[in-house]
Amino acid sequence: MLSVLSLVLLLPAALALPSFVKIRNSPITLPIAARINTTGSVKLADADRARARSFIQVATERAAKLAGQATPNAVVGVPVTNGAVSYTASVGVGSPATQYTLIVDTGSSNTWVGANKAYARTATSEQTINSVAVNYGSGSFSGTEFIDQVTLAPGLVIQSQSIGVASTSTGFAGVDGILGIGPTDLTQGTLSPDIIALIPTVTDNLFSQGTIDSDEIGVSFEPATSKSVTNGEITFGDTDASKFTGSISFTPITSTSPASTYWGIDQSVTFGTSTNILSSTAGIVDTGTTLVLIATDAFARYTAATGGVLDNATGLLRLTTAQFANLQSLFFHVDETTFELTANAQAWPRSLNSQIGGDADSVYLIVADIGRPSGQGLDFINGFAFLERFYSVFDTTNRRVGLATTPFTHATTN
Repeated sequence: MLSVLSLVLLLPAALALPSFVKIRNSPITLPIAARINTTGSVKLADADRARARSFIQVATERAAKLAGQATPNAVVGVPVTNGAVSYTASVGVGSPATQYTLIVDTGSSNTWVGANKAYARTATSEQTINSVAVNYGSGSFSGTEFIDQVTLAPGLVIQSQSIGVASTSTGFAGVDGILGIGPTDLTQGTLSPDIIALIPTVTDNLFSQGTIDSDEIGVSFEPATSKSVTNGEITFGDTDASKFTGSISFTPITSTSPASTYWGIDQSVTFGTSTNILSSTAGIVDTGTTLVLIATDAFARYTAATGGVLDNATGLLRLTTAQFANLQSLFFHVDETTFELTANAQAWPRSLNSQIGGDADSVYLIVADIGRPSGQGLDFINGFAFLERFYSVFDTTNRRVGLATTPFTHATTN
């Protein structure tokens, strides 16, 4: 088992708590919990870099398949089991519903079941003529497309949702499949013979069926400082004003590939008052990445600015307590808005140092090397460590990402 930081989306085991769900003209909100899995020895930065490499492979092979040049299985998403952050939800399929444990992933968009628990046909199950296949780089599934009823919670029922039913799968131990909530375009090329078809995601169908008012999701975290804690929520169809301060600043999806394939934005990064770390470039906002990853040349500048040294045990930059006392903020400039990642926010929670192989008295930084130089179209990933300090919105209709400060932006919990 890999050493991972897993974020688990907690739904009632018997789907019997309707107070978690607000229907129609109110946002539909589901609680999220953070959990540390300490088995194994994979370092956070290594896992995140593997996910970043897969993002690039995904975009390249998806484009090749649509051009008729790729191998039979489309590469269109990155399963968050292969990274350090994942979300799982208990999702009902069919009527009566069978419950499946599915990864909730903003980095892919197909919803499918059958990796472990077999798909159970019911009166609402309808097989199509299409086969479906997704190769995620370090995992894959192939099988048959069905149309079925999907239940996320009481009152949160999706009619006629396209799902994949796996006949074969690899890389999904302990889960039954994926609930994909990435950009809809990622589904193109996954069906055969209907290779050009786009598959509406669960969020798309919640919107088109009138269950939610907007085709968007809002994600809220609080800084996690223990192995298991309910620390956030996902809101379908709206934003939760109680979770952010001020206003949400929206920026369009970048036009730069391969970041444009995902929830990609343009930003620059500076350290303190004047040190340039990363000039304006494209990258992505991703709930499935644990750390903040920046291009190799930018990471070298960050290392010099902080005075950190690479720690062999954790794979992260390490500071002395004296260096940490003088650590300056990182500033992320997105359009006309600047988001401050404070010194405290740049530190891995010290109460969790032992969980990543560190010692209790050291300070480890959550900024790491993406493994590629800048200028290649995916030069940063603003992962969980960033998002636990800011509210994020993923807006499908308007092809944009929103960010806002929260009561935890300047917290000193780490």
